[in-house]
Amino acid sequence: MLKRLISGWHVRLSPYQFIAIGFAGTILLGACLLSTSWASAKPGYTVSFLDALFTATSAVCVTGLIVVDTGTTYSLFGQLVLIGLIQVGGLGIMSITTLVALLMGKKIKLKERLIMQEALNQLSMEGVVRLTLYIIKVTLMIEFIGGTILALRWMPEFGLKGIYYGYWHAVSSFCNAGFDLFGEFRSLTGYVDDITVNLVVTTLIILGGIGFAVISDIWTHRNFSHCSIHTKVVLVTTVILLMGGTLGIFLLEYNNTLANLSWPGKLLGSYFQSVTVRTAGYNTLDIGKMEDTTLFFMVLLMFVGASPGSTGGGIKTSTAAVLVAAMAAMTRGSQDAVLFHRRIPQFLVYKSFTVVFIAALLVILMTMLLSITETLPFLNILFEVVSAFATVGITTGITTSLSDHGKVALIITMFAGRIGPITLVLALALRERKGLIQYPEGKIIIG
Repeated sequence: MLKRLISGWHVRLSPYQFIAIGFAGTILLGACLLSTSWASAKPGYTVSFLDALFTATSAVCVTGLIVVDTGTTYSLFGQLVLIGLIQVGGLGIMSITTLVALLMGKKIKLKERLIMQEALNQLSMEGVVRLTLYIIKVTLMIEFIGGTILALRWMPEFGLKGIYYGYWHAVSSFCNAGFDLFGEFRSLTGYVDDITVNLVVTTLIILGGIGFAVISDIWTHRNFSHCSIHTKVVLVTTVILLMGGTLGIFLLEYNNTLANLSWPGKLLGSYFQSVTVRTAGYNTLDIGKMEDTTLFFMVLLMFVGASPGSTGGGIKTSTAAVLVAAMAAMTRGSQDAVLFHRRIPQFLVYKSFTVVFIAALLVILMTMLLSITETLPFLNILFEVVSAFATVGITTGITTSLSDHGKVALIITMFAGRIGPITLVLALALRERKGLIQYPEGKIIIG
């Protein structure tokens, strides 16, 4: 009887519900491990379950917001649990599950392929198993190369611990998690003008944030003109955001957090923050001392976030590009949104507007909720909520002072941001509805 009930429940779950439940289950497991005495670096001290749940959610959702200091609070066991959660969250639950199934010699069935398609944000099921294996291979290779360079950089400073630091932070960087082990909530502020650390970490973040399908397309064609329209849109939008972000932060913070740095340091600091503010959570500048204008500018960058099928969050670069194309078409009096001489289907335009609307609604609701539960400046709260939703992890320093209600609100926000607004809504739906009736057209005055 029990087997029959489980089997029936299994069949009725949609791919969106499998993804949501997979992430939730991993988070709960991580929270249980992080709340044990084994995970604590302090004898006789254990992290409260709520703080452990917050940390586990931040790790699996590759966010980087923390309520306890990672480097001083967690033991080696706790740190390994954290980096394991980050790796699982970055690769995706279905990628890990698929790898385990293949290693056990099991065949990937149609149901699993459908879930993998949704998890990887692919347009079809064709080649999803091959793409999953490619993702795992590329991830391990990039993390190894980046980790080796960082290990060589940090060994003279930390000794053998530098090797551990190098590979640990390489995984955290590529997965766009932003967790660090340097203690005292310092992040990478001690390396603001270090060229090696800056370039390696930002390269790992960018590679993790553009999406595995884009990496595969670039590696296959190695010529921009031969790449798919998706790859072109992602690359061009990413470059525009990186250059615009670097210039904006440089100009806005020139006489503030960048004031005491040399010209190379100012450029590195601006570039590093432009990269990390959209996906990763590391910082080399003191975010809490930035101008309000800069913080709001960074909120906009965070809201866009990374690219589809990547380790980052936000509404995604391609979504923003489609919206801009749709608005440009409307101002020209055209009905077709066009990118790179290709017409964008109407349903993708509708989907883009839906993603942005749900995301904005979530941010507004959570910002209002935290404004009620917390006695903190409004801009700092907005910054924190958008950082959580876009799984960025950068903070003005208010995370540790949040009430229990505030922590729960951000846990929900991080979870929703990682699995995606539409996936969350469809996962909560009892069943998918397909319209069989087409209603007569109605005219509504707009604007």
